[in-house]
Amino acid sequence: MTPYTPLTQLPEAAGYGKGDVFVLFGELFGRGYANGIVDEARKAGMTIIGATVGRRDNNGPLRPLTPEELAEAEASLGGRIINVPLEAGFDLEPAADGLTPVDRLKGVKPDTVVETRLDMAAIEESRQKGLARFRENLALFVKELDGLIPAGANVLIAHTMAGGIPRARTLMPILNRVFKGQGDRYLASEPFWNSAVGQLCSLSFDEVTADTFGALMAATAGLRSRVEGAGARISYSAYGYHGCAVLIGGEYRWQSYTPYLQGWAKIRLEEIATKAWQEGVKATVYNSPEIQTNSSALFLGVEISLYPLLAALRKEGEGAAAKAIWDACQGLLKEGETLDALLEKADAYLSSPVLKPFGTYEEWPRHNAPEQAGLMLAVSDELMAMSADSKNVVCAELSKSVFRAVGRLMFDHSWNPQAPVLWLNHDIIARRLVS
Repeated sequence: MTPYTPLTQLPEAAGYGKGDVFVLFGELFGRGYANGIVDEARKAGMTIIGATVGRRDNNGPLRPLTPEELAEAEASLGGRIINVPLEAGFDLEPAADGLTPVDRLKGVKPDTVVETRLDMAAIEESRQKGLARFRENLALFVKELDGLIPAGANVLIAHTMAGGIPRARTLMPILNRVFKGQGDRYLASEPFWNSAVGQLCSLSFDEVTADTFGALMAATAGLRSRVEGAGARISYSAYGYHGCAVLIGGEYRWQSYTPYLQGWAKIRLEEIATKAWQEGVKATVYNSPEIQTNSSALFLGVEISLYPLLAALRKEGEGAAAKAIWDACQGLLKEGETLDALLEKADAYLSSPVLKPFGTYEEWPRHNAPEQAGLMLAVSDELMAMSADSKNVVCAELSKSVFRAVGRLMFDHSWNPQAPVLWLNHDIIARRLVS
């Protein structure tokens, strides 16, 4: 297990500026963590270069962006996108029999998923094809990237690829029951994860979330030598998740969302960064707090740990910035509701004896349990219901503050990185916001 290493001091302002290059290895979709670091690069005057995962029409062959799609993506990024499709994973790659892993999931149902058998040899064939395609396209991407980075420029490459849920319609009802099921609809995550379908998901998560980071660093070894040979800096960042310390009962305590099935892939990501660091590559995984985004909507209850950030803002110095966040959040509540009442309910949940068995760092990630899932989902609903508009909730407002702070912390720390894996807990997030 990776040693638990929180970032405890605000890093000094990064020295990046005009003429330096920021590379987004991933693609912006909506608002989320990646926007925070892109905003920092833009403010610093860096040249911004992005990637695309490409597109598929009706799950057909992978293709580059059309001119219209490219123009829209570049406007969103505020920079140039290298139009080589960098979709990772293998869920839509046919094996010799013409079937993709997604095809093999047809007919899978929640009640029978644990007994479902899959042709793992054929899935491995698809995986190897997906890997070959990704690495071939990655080489083309890096060749073009190399020509866009001037001599003497400092470079920051931010890896944002994550996820990897196979795109099978039959899988979502199963995952909804694993992550959101309670009572009769509860589905235990452990037998699911140990099944053939779970094994397929695990391979896909590893490929997309973790192995792409290693492939990126290997493919840019020549670029790295050129940049460092000219006396400039090159750093790599990636987004991790491995729980987060939040205020519980007045003190910062590590806790985690359960069941986080991508957790094993996130540990693999940490191991890849640690190995690269040992080889002299400045690569850091920043384990970031729970937030609510489009991509986290499946994990109902993950947002409960976000509410104590309000208390952390008070504890770490308050001030105008903290007051602005409190006021914005209070303005989203129903008449008669208060943030103090919301914090009290969140703290009662996080302090619950039901969660105690899930609070050991060394045992992460943990699988769900009926009582834990039922409590988490009930409290999530209760806290969400305190907002006046279900489409404009307190945790979404807090999420904006978090990805802004995380972007700044990652950006500044990457100038002179100190470790391969760091936790950005609520204390350092709050200090970044109030300072």
